[in-house]
Amino acid sequence: MTHRERWLATLHFEPVDHIPDEEFGFWDDTFTRWHNEGLPLEVNSNSNCDPFFGFAPRTGVPVNLGPIPGFEYQVLEETDEHRVVIDSDGAKKILPKDGHSTIPRYLEFPVKDRASWEQFKQRLDPYHPARYPADWDEHVKHINASDAPVVVSCGSLFGWLRNWAGFEGICVMAMDDPLLVEEMVDYLCWFICETLQRAVREVHIDAGAFWEDMCFNHGCMISPRLFRQWLTPRYKRITELVSQAGADLFYVDCDGNIMDVVEHWLAGGVNVMFPVEVAAGSDPHQIRKRFGRDVKMMGGVNKRMLAAGKEAIIKEVDSLADLVADGGFIPHCDHRCPPDVSYEDYLFYLEYKRKKFGIPEPEGWEERVLAPARAAGSDPRRHPALQQ
Repeated sequence: MTHRERWLATLHFEPVDHIPDEEFGFWDDTFTRWHNEGLPLEVNSNSNCDPFFGFAPRTGVPVNLGPIPGFEYQVLEETDEHRVVIDSDGAKKILPKDGHSTIPRYLEFPVKDRASWEQFKQRLDPYHPARYPADWDEHVKHINASDAPVVVSCGSLFGWLRNWAGFEGICVMAMDDPLLVEEMVDYLCWFICETLQRAVREVHIDAGAFWEDMCFNHGCMISPRLFRQWLTPRYKRITELVSQAGADLFYVDCDGNIMDVVEHWLAGGVNVMFPVEVAAGSDPHQIRKRFGRDVKMMGGVNKRMLAAGKEAIIKEVDSLADLVADGGFIPHCDHRCPPDVSYEDYLFYLEYKRKKFGIPEPEGWEERVLAPARAAGSDPRRHPALQQ
């Protein structure tokens, strides 16, 4: 099977030769640690790690849904310990200078009220020529001939607003000026649909991808009622548009506890949950029990178990075997792999998952990955579970 055929068949509950070999990614601090444990130094970002580990590829559609022009990155203040900067979203924040990965301390956001929103949304012109690359026709030929699943970004209806107004800002605005929040959501829906029109006409698309990050360990930032009122019908408009290009899979990237809002995404046509963050309270078994095969999932491997040692990894992977057997589920880490996971244990996790679910070893795995790891003292195959 091609990567595209395998990915689509898995998420459609159809027979496959094996499930796709996928993972989510890594924190920068994780690369720093692993370079001392056998990861080659040139593998240093989420842009080049997937080919190294042999993960299955996807093909993206190069449509720019971001603010144009983006905000100019500025350093406003600098000390020995930190920098105060304006980022590309226009947010003012404090960044530590020691290089460790952390959520920045935010000081100010560009969207504060109706006036600032009216100013900001001038950067969200769907007809700006930079939305599509100058060599778009060449991209179309490559995409339509791809043997990997073709995924187009469908943007965000609330996560972007959180970035532009801040967590507290958008939550307070939802209480103090709910009409404005709904207007902003509606504008984003219109903007996304208008921007994607050309891609929908010219590209065969397998799936649409939303990004939200609007849930935390106690649930969603807004109530299920407001979610259903503000977001669900706008998701529906976007998914119905993109489905005209062939897509019938739409996944949402949302961390945290999503359990109370899965049904409202599903009602809007968003039918794949990702990354199903078990560590924050999302439960892939309960999602399957409640929604059956209407909801597909990617993720669901508790990242905390990867740091708890090999026996915990075995137990965690084994616990997902029934979901893998049922179909519509691609198991991988439920967020970016954190730096408290050793490189040896991560390689053990990959090898055990592949063995458990019949995923073939990637070409060149022994020479490219295991040899330098062993040279640094990391050898996942010392464990009996990989010697049988």
